[in-house]
Amino acid sequence: MCRLFGMSGGPRRVAATFWLVQAPDSLAQQSHREPDGTGLGTFDERGRPEVTKQPLAAYEDRQFALEAKEVRSHTFVAHIRYASTGAVSPKNTHPFEQAGRLFAHNGVIGDLPALERELGDAISMVQGDTDSERFFALITRSIERTDGISSGIEQAAGWVAAHLPVFALNFVLIAPRELWAFRYPDTHGLYVLERAAGGPSGSSHLEHASPWRTVRVRSAELARAPAVVVASERMDEDPAWRELQSGELLHVDPELRVTVTRLLERPPTHQLTLADLDPKAAASQAAQKRA
Repeated sequence: MCRLFGMSGGPRRVAATFWLVQAPDSLAQQSHREPDGTGLGTFDERGRPEVTKQPLAAYEDRQFALEAKEVRSHTFVAHIRYASTGAVSPKNTHPFEQAGRLFAHNGVIGDLPALERELGDAISMVQGDTDSERFFALITRSIERTDGISSGIEQAAGWVAAHLPVFALNFVLIAPRELWAFRYPDTHGLYVLERAAGGPSGSSHLEHASPWRTVRVRSAELARAPAVVVASERMDEDPAWRELQSGELLHVDPELRVTVTRLLERPPTHQLTLADLDPKAAASQAAQKRA
C-alpha cells in the first residue's frame, strides 16, 4: 500500500532530512513490490509550497529517490506511491498542490466519472489521471464553499462515502503552518505521535524509519523541540504512538495544538474489498509483510 508521512513543528521551522526509498538489504526485501513514485512537500519561509517528486520509472529515477533530501519547513508531507490508477508519471505522483495546500492519499476511490460529474468546472484543477487528485479537487472546492478546511474535508469525505465505491480515503493535507490527517474507513492504519522535545528520553533527536524501508526521517533539532508526526505505521518504539479511528480527522494548528474530530460514523455505502479491485489496484493496496 502507499505510505504516508506528515509532520508539524508548529510555530518552528524545523530542519529534517528525508530518505524516501532505502536500498533493500536482503533477497526478501527485494521480493517486495517496488514503489512507483516518491514525493516530498514543504513550504518555504514565505509560505510558498515546494514539491520534490519523482515517478520511479527508470534506474535513474530510483537513484534519485535513494538520495537524502534536506529541507526546512513548519509542515511536511511525504508519500511513497504504489500506483492504483493512472500511469507512472510526474503528474500522477503525490503530493499534489491546489490553492496553496499540499495533499497525499492512500487508498482507492471508484466510479471516477461520477466524481468528475460532481466536480463540474472544478475538474480544471486536476492535471493527472488519479482518483487521489480528483478527491483533493473535491476537498478544495468544498473548502471554498464552507467556512474552513475542516468543514470542507467533512463535506467532501461525506459525499464520497455516500455516493462512490470506497476502499480507503486516508490522507495527509498540509498548509504552511497547519496539518490535517484523515483515516476512513479502517482498511489501512494511520498513526499519530505527539512527540515531546527529545522524545521519551528527553534528549534524543528524531529518527523515524518505516519498517518497510521506505520513508526515513531524521531531525537533530527535535532533540530540543516538540513535533506532531502522522504515518501509515509506527515509525519507532515510542509508546506514545496511537492509531486514529475510522472517520477521525486530526488537526494540528500553528501552535502545535492537536484536535481530533469524528467526521464519519458509518462505513461507506459501497465498501470495496481487495477482491473488488482490478489486479493493479489490488496489488497497490495489499499490505506488505515484514522480511
